Amino acid sequence: QVFLVESGGGLVQAGGSLRLSCAASGSGFRMNVMGWYRQAPGKQRELVATISGGSTNYSDSVKGRFTISGGNVRNTVYLQMNSLKPEDTAVYYCNAKLRGVAYWGQGTQVTVSS
Repeated sequence: QVFLVESGGGLVQAGGSLRLSCAASGSGFRMNVMGWYRQAPGKQRELVATISGGSTNYSDSVKGRFTISGGNVRNTVYLQMNSLKPEDTAVYYCNAKLRGVAYWGQGTQVTVSS
């Protein structure tokens, strides 16, 4: 069983920054992929960014503003969010994949006020 623990959400004004952290535990294996998803009220959960080995992937809506780092070396992942916009408001979920199985964190709220 893999457990993901997130931290770093909160309330910030538009244009501000937040940094999310996520640590995976419970497995002696390195995660294949780690990443962040988000879900706004009334919307489906969507990809924000992923990291696998040295490769990163971002949704178009966050490119140039968010940076994902970390990865499977220490089974931790970070999301630096800059130039935040009200439309970034959502619950952010850490995700990790190991041998085809996806694991999710409990979610952390990010609220961006205008």
